[in-house]
Amino acid sequence: MSLFKKKDTAAAPASMPASVDSGDAVSIEDVEEVMKKYDRESNTRIWVGVPQKVVRYIMALFSLYCIYSTLFSTASLEVRLMIFLGCVVVMGFLYYPASKNHVATNSIPWYDWIIMIVGASCFFYYGFNFDAIIDVLTSASKMTPAFIVVGIIGILSLMELCRRCVGIPILCVVGALLVYTFWSMLSKGMPLQAVLGRVIYTLFYGTSGVIGTPINVCAKFIVVFIVFGAFLERTGISKFFIDLANKIAGASAGGPAKVAVISSALCGMVSGSSVGNTVTTGSVTIPMMKKTGYKPEFAGAVEAASSTGGQIMPPIMGAAAFLMAEYLGVSYGEVAVKAILPAFLYFAGIFIAVHLEAKKLGLKGIDRSEMVSGKELFSKLYLLVPIVLLIVLVAMNVYTMQKAAALSIIAAIVVGLINKDSRLTPARFIEALEAGGKGTITVATACAMAGVIAGCITVTGLASKLITAIVALSGNTLIIGLFLTMLCCIVLGMGVPTTANYCIMAATCAPILMKLGIPDIAAHFFVFYFGIVADITPPVALAAYAGSAIAKSNPMRTGINATKLAIAAFIVPYVFAYSPSLLFVDVESVLDVVIICVTALLGIYGVAAGLNGFVGKKINIIFRILLIAGGLTLIIPGLETDIIGLVVVGGITAYQMVTAKRDSAATA
Repeated sequence: MSLFKKKDTAAAPASMPASVDSGDAVSIEDVEEVMKKYDRESNTRIWVGVPQKVVRYIMALFSLYCIYSTLFSTASLEVRLMIFLGCVVVMGFLYYPASKNHVATNSIPWYDWIIMIVGASCFFYYGFNFDAIIDVLTSASKMTPAFIVVGIIGILSLMELCRRCVGIPILCVVGALLVYTFWSMLSKGMPLQAVLGRVIYTLFYGTSGVIGTPINVCAKFIVVFIVFGAFLERTGISKFFIDLANKIAGASAGGPAKVAVISSALCGMVSGSSVGNTVTTGSVTIPMMKKTGYKPEFAGAVEAASSTGGQIMPPIMGAAAFLMAEYLGVSYGEVAVKAILPAFLYFAGIFIAVHLEAKKLGLKGIDRSEMVSGKELFSKLYLLVPIVLLIVLVAMNVYTMQKAAALSIIAAIVVGLINKDSRLTPARFIEALEAGGKGTITVATACAMAGVIAGCITVTGLASKLITAIVALSGNTLIIGLFLTMLCCIVLGMGVPTTANYCIMAATCAPILMKLGIPDIAAHFFVFYFGIVADITPPVALAAYAGSAIAKSNPMRTGINATKLAIAAFIVPYVFAYSPSLLFVDVESVLDVVIICVTALLGIYGVAAGLNGFVGKKINIIFRILLIAGGLTLIIPGLETDIIGLVVVGGITAYQMVTAKRDSAATA
């Protein structure tokens, strides 16, 4: 990656200002070490020489097959998805070892060959014999022992692959639900074989399990966008985003932190991983922040909070936008548009927090002479063509999402050929296809596990029980119901990838809010937001811990700082739960949306200022509490609360600024 320098070399990353010397830069080896520690997807087998080329070409062919399948295949849904999952199992075991301590080169243990071949064979067997199997299942009206064994082996192979490339947390959820499913059905007096047959049929053979909605959306939409992201990254757009962010905010007070916020928001459109985004942009921005004067805990937190926000940044939203569109039965473009204002408020909240911190510490920005010139930056605007093309094609609604993504991939390839600083050579073309295929493995495995979770919930009726319990606990009081749902989302979302995270929330938590009267789209956005912030909420704050590893700071303090910085993520969902106008739902006038945005922004400012403790000068504890309270009243819809909030926040801010100016004049 061009963003990183090699260890023990003098050259700093091309996008890094001269003020960050080589001693502060982060090496490729450091980045890889952090990724392997906090990102399961980075723990891969070590292939070198000819085997590496063979595996790379196999993975590239897998990417091409996925694109072909989603664009041109006319096979039935079950056949396509089973063959797709069979390929995922093969590719997954080629790439991911049983342990992250794997050090052998060009080696796959015999037991991995067995799991790979036997596990993939279960999916291929069903896919290539679909009609015959369905005839048997339909005519016999029961599962045979052979079919049960095939289903069990197939599911277990996926679970093992999930452990290797996604992680343990989601398997804990799957395991707990499977235990509950069997306990629930056996306690009703059903025979074990009947229970086993019904569960395996639902989870493996039916369309409510591993080949349910999540994996269908993955194979249909997400794969081509993962490949699109892989090609887009190789056009050099990440460096362009960092240079652009430097130009916009680098020279202002505490500029590097603001650069981190802007660049992470932009790179988040391409990334799809909170940890990956934190490490990629953080390897550049965190040393810059530390050099400027920010504390390591704060620098790591800024990057983690901003990178996590990349998952809610349209148009891609960590691939969750496609799933949300499918669940809600609306167009992808509609979901992306509705995500704009909440995402703006989220990043505005972080931007305000880092500005206040910079003023409190008296930090300066980057010297303009150290930035890329406006002329050079303007000459690179063509790098945005693939993203602009994608947005235009989606807005026109002429092509399917798959074709729009395919055309955008072609545009990214053309742009890569033009960019002399990051030329897309044949080798890098294959590398992009390999990266797309590798990214597909993780997402597909997580989606398959999300399907298992949804299947267990369907069989047991757990969703309705959870809804009944939370509605009863809340006493039909909306704010209590929202708070309890928020806690469920944060707990269930810990350590779970974006796509699987949203699938779990959509199946378990969104129906609770809909039962409480929240509009469908607002309910889905609410649970999505709180599922995502689990990445920066201790104790399992993976993005914050990745940021702390780069910043060399205390992980827990970094996580707490990230939670404070991302306070908007804890507030904005309540705003659109009470006022769906923020999502352009039931909008009576444009003025309504403007008022909600302005009051919410002022409210976020009040809360951020109260938490930071500085506006012009240090704020006393009473004013801090009042600022937080005033900010919260601004966020609650209503004329009376808005007036109270404006008086409190505006009055304290004015008092702080006036007295700070007076104190400054007195000491001059």
